[in-house]
Amino acid sequence: MYTEGRSGPPPSGGVAGRSGRALPRQYTHRRVGGKMSEDAARGRDRQQVRAETARFDDPRELGRLLPPGLRIGLAQSAFQTEGSLEAGGRGRSVWDDFALRRGTIAEEATPEFATDFVLRWREDLALLVDLGVDELRLSISWTRLQPDGRGPIDRGGLGFYDRLLDELAGVGLRIALTLQHRDTPSALSGGWMNRDTAFRFGDVAFEIGSRLGDRVADWITLDQPSTVFLEGYALKNQAPGAGRLFSALPALHHQLLGHAVAVEALRSADLAGRIGLVDAQAVVEPASESERDGAWAALADVLQNRVVADAVLTGVYPSGPEELPPFLAPLAGVDPVDLARISAPLDFYGVAPLAPQRIAAGRDPALPTGPGAPPALPFHARPWPELDRTGDGSPFAPWAPVAVLRSLVERYSDALPPLVLTELGASYPDLPDRQGAIVDTERIRWLGAHLGALAEAVHEGLPLEAVQLWTLVDAFEWQHGYTRPHGLVALDSRSRDRVPKASFDWLRRVLDERS
Repeated sequence: MYTEGRSGPPPSGGVAGRSGRALPRQYTHRRVGGKMSEDAARGRDRQQVRAETARFDDPRELGRLLPPGLRIGLAQSAFQTEGSLEAGGRGRSVWDDFALRRGTIAEEATPEFATDFVLRWREDLALLVDLGVDELRLSISWTRLQPDGRGPIDRGGLGFYDRLLDELAGVGLRIALTLQHRDTPSALSGGWMNRDTAFRFGDVAFEIGSRLGDRVADWITLDQPSTVFLEGYALKNQAPGAGRLFSALPALHHQLLGHAVAVEALRSADLAGRIGLVDAQAVVEPASESERDGAWAALADVLQNRVVADAVLTGVYPSGPEELPPFLAPLAGVDPVDLARISAPLDFYGVAPLAPQRIAAGRDPALPTGPGAPPALPFHARPWPELDRTGDGSPFAPWAPVAVLRSLVERYSDALPPLVLTELGASYPDLPDRQGAIVDTERIRWLGAHLGALAEAVHEGLPLEAVQLWTLVDAFEWQHGYTRPHGLVALDSRSRDRVPKASFDWLRRVLDERS
C-alpha cells in the first residue's frame, strides 16, 4: 500500500534506462542523486544488509562512531501523546473528528488518553534525562491555545506549555518546537482548503513565539505538509479524510502559505531561535523498467520529494511528466507573490524519512473497488522481497535515509540549509518475556543500522546536524492507533505506566560511549 507521504512530477524525454527505454530525465536524476537504487537497493539482499550493519548492534562501536557534533534527540507530537482532550477548554481538531468516525482507526482505538503526557510529562522528563539525549522535538496543540483557531490565547493552555518548556530547559535539553503537527482546529471552516487558515496560523505563530520564544532553539512551522495533503486531503487515510485527489492541491499550497506567514510572524517576534519546517522524503523508484511504471514513479517522486522542497527552496512548483495528464496544473497558476513568501530563507530543513517506495502504475489492487470504494491514487507501491521487513511491513533499508539526504544536497546545493533528520524509527511488535521485560532486539538492530549509516555519511561530509528518533513512549500512531509501537518505552494500556524496553538501555549505552 502506498503509505504516508509521497510527492511527485517531472518532465520527460530523458536518458535510457538499463532496458534501453527512455526514463523521465528528472526521475533518472533522482536515482543518481540519491545513490540508492543502483548501488544500494538493487544487488543487496537481507544477508548483505545484515552483514554490513551487524557491528552497529554494539553500543560501544556505534557510540564511538557518532560524530561529536551530531545531536541525537527524540521526537513526539501533541495529538499523539497528550491525552486530556477535554481539559482546560481545549477545542476540537480535525483529528478529534476523524477518530470518531467508525472504521478510521485500527481496532477502533481512541486518542482520549494517548500516553497521558499532559498529566505524566514529568515521568517522561525523568526518562529523557536518564537516557541522555541532547534534544526533544515536541509540538503545540493549536486548539489547547485557541479552541476555535482564532481569538485570545487560553491562559490554562499557555500555562501548561510554559511550565513544560521551563522544565525541559532547566535540565539542559535543547528544545525543538513544532507549531502545527497535523491537528488543525475543526472550527476553521475548510481547514487547509481555505486560504484564510494560513493567516490564522500566522496569528497563533506570533502569539506562541512572543510568549514562549526565549526557551526554543529550533522552530518548526509545519510537520510534513506533503503527507497532510496526500493522506488527509487527496485520500481518506488521515484527517480530515477529504478524499479529493488532485483537486485538493489548494490544501498543499495553503499549508505552504501558512508556513510562510508563520515564518514572517516568528521573525517579527524577534526570536533568538532558528526557523525551519519538516517534510517527508522517500527513495522512489519504478517497480519495473517499463515506460509506464517509470512515468508514474516520476509523478510519485514529485509528489513525495519535490513539490514542497522545490517551492520552499527555489520558489517554483514542479510540473509533472509530459506522458501523463497535467495533474499538477492547479499549481501553475499560483500567485508569484505567494511563492516569493514561501521561499524565504530558512535556518534548517527537516526531513522525515519514509520507507522506500517501488512504484507501479495503476490503482492499488489491494483496495476495494465499486460503489463506495475509497479514492485512490493512479499508482501504488510494490514490496521489496529481497529485504527484511519491519513489523509494519516496511523494508529494512538503512541506506534509504542517507540516500534521500544526499539527493537533497545534490538537487538544491547552496539553496539547502543545514539538515535535521526527524522521526527516525521503526515499528515492531513488543512481546514481554516471562519476567515482563521487553527485549526488542529487532528495533535495536534497526536503530543501530540506521544510525551507523548516518554517522558514516556525516564523517564523509553530509551536512546533517541532528537525528531525532521516533519516539520515547509508544504513542497513538494516527490511523494505526496503538497497533504500531515505535517507542523505546512501552505503555501499559490500562495504567499508562512507562516500561523501558531493551532498546532504551541500548541507546543510553550508545550515548554514554560518545567521544
